[in-house]
Amino acid sequence: MANWNERIIVVEDDPGLAELLVEELESEGFRVRHFLSVEDAWPQIERWQPDLVLSDLRLPGADGMSLVKHVKSLSPAPLMLLITAFGSVSQAVAALKQGADDFMTKPLDMEHLLLTIQRLLKHRRLEREVSQLRQQKHAETFHGMIGQSRAMRQLYQNIQQVAATDAPVLVLGESGTGKELVAKAIHAESGRVSQPFLAVNCAGIPTELMESEFFGHAAGAFTGAQKARTGLLKEADGGTLLLDEIGEMPLELQAKLLRVLQEGTMRPVGADQEVQVNVRIIAATHRDLETRVSDGDFRQDLFYRLEALTLQIPALRERGDDRELLAQHILAELTQASGAARQFSPATLDLIYHYPFPGNIRELRNAIERAVTFCQEDVIEPEHLPERMRLAASQLSPQLAPQVANDNQAGQDVQPLRTLSEVQQDYVQYVLRETGGNKRKAADILGVTRRTLYRWLEGEND
Repeated sequence: MANWNERIIVVEDDPGLAELLVEELESEGFRVRHFLSVEDAWPQIERWQPDLVLSDLRLPGADGMSLVKHVKSLSPAPLMLLITAFGSVSQAVAALKQGADDFMTKPLDMEHLLLTIQRLLKHRRLEREVSQLRQQKHAETFHGMIGQSRAMRQLYQNIQQVAATDAPVLVLGESGTGKELVAKAIHAESGRVSQPFLAVNCAGIPTELMESEFFGHAAGAFTGAQKARTGLLKEADGGTLLLDEIGEMPLELQAKLLRVLQEGTMRPVGADQEVQVNVRIIAATHRDLETRVSDGDFRQDLFYRLEALTLQIPALRERGDDRELLAQHILAELTQASGAARQFSPATLDLIYHYPFPGNIRELRNAIERAVTFCQEDVIEPEHLPERMRLAASQLSPQLAPQVANDNQAGQDVQPLRTLSEVQQDYVQYVLRETGGNKRKAADILGVTRRTLYRWLEGEND
C-alpha cells in the first residue's frame, strides 16, 4: 500500500485506460487526479505538487516529452513515469535522458506498473530523509538559535567572546529577534553557567513596585511589607540577570543600578546597610538608547557603562537563507505534536524569502501557526499566510504578484514597481490602522522608537 498519502497525477487521453489507472492507484491508497492533456495538467502540477506524474508519451497538443521538461524544471520536481507504445521505446529512452525517471510499454501490466511506482516513491522517500538529516545537521542550533548566515555566525562568535568576561553586556535588536535567547547563550557559555539565570521585562513591572522587585526590601519598609524580600539582583547572585527593555527603567532606579555595576553593592528598600551582590547584568532593548539619553530619559553614565560590550542581533530580513531554515524548523515543531504532515510550496518559500518581517522571528512563527491552522491539505500555499505578507511581498518581488492577484486578466498593463519607501509607508499605515492609531503600540510592533515612527509619518507628509 502507499505510504505518506502520496499524490499522483495521471495524464492520459484514453478514457478507458485513464479510468483503470485511477481505480488501481486509488485502491493502493494513492491520491489521484486525472487530466486529458498536458495543457490541462500543467497548472495543477504546479499547484498540487504531486509526488509522481504518470503520463502517456503521445498526447493531443503538447506531448509527454515536453511535460518531462516542464516537470523537471520544478523545485522540488515530481517523479516522472512515462507510458509508451512498444514502437516508441527509442523516444522513451530519449525522455530518460531529459530527466524522466522510468517508462513502461503498452499493453500495461498493472502489477508491474504498481511495483514500479512503489519502487520510485520508496527511493524518493529515502532521498528526502537523507536531505532532512543533512538540513538538520546544517541547521544545528547554537543554544537554541538557528541560522548559518554570516551575520549569525558572527553573532555566535561575539557571544563566545563576551561570555569570557564578567562585564555587563548590551544586547540590541528589533522586537522578535530573540534577545533573551542571546542572553541565555551568553550565560551558558560563561563560567556562571551553574548559577541562576533570571530574566525580567522592565516594561512589565509597575513603576511603584520596580525598586522592591529589583533590590528587595526589609520587613516593614512600607505598608504591606510584612516580610523581607530578597529582590531579583540578590536572587541571581553568582549568576546572570537579564534586564529586558532596560530603556523603560525609571531614572532614579538607573542610578541605583549603576552603583551595582560599579561597586557590586546594593541597598534593599528600608534597609540600614548595603549588601554585596555578584551578578552579571545583561541589558536588552529594541529602542534607541542614544536618543533616550538625548531626550533625558536615560542616564548617560549608565549608557556608557553598558555599551562597552554591545551585541547587535540582525533582523530576520538581513539573514538570507536563514528564513527558510527557521520556517522549516518552526513548521516541524508545530506539526510534530499533531502528526499531520505539512510542507511549504515553492511559492510560499519564495514569499517568506521576500517578505521583510518587521516583527522578525515572532512574526514568522505566528504566520506559520496561522497557516498550519487554516491549511486543510498537505501543502501550505501563500493563501494560507496573512494577507499583509502576501501584499507586501508581491510589491517587492514581481514573481510573487500572480500568487496574490491571480485573477488579473492577461494583457493588462504591468504596474511599475514601487519603491521600498512606498511599501514601508503602506505597511506603517496598515499597522496604525490595526492598532487603532496607537503610535506607541505601532512603534513596538514595527520595532522602532516612537521618534522614528513620527519621522516616517512626517516624511509621508512632505
